Amino acid sequence: MTAFELVPSGGGCFEVAVDGETIWSKLETGEFPDDRVVLDRVRERVS
Repeated sequence: MTAFELVPSGGGCFEVAVDGETIWSKLETGEFPDDRVVLDRVRERVS
């Protein structure tokens, strides 16, 4: 079973991590990802 956890933050931080590995960081890219990008990257890590 796969579980997700949302962790509130501030300061424009939006990061997505899988098993401790960051797969998207708004702080690094300066932009929010497309939903499809996040889903694809999560699927790559959990499959």
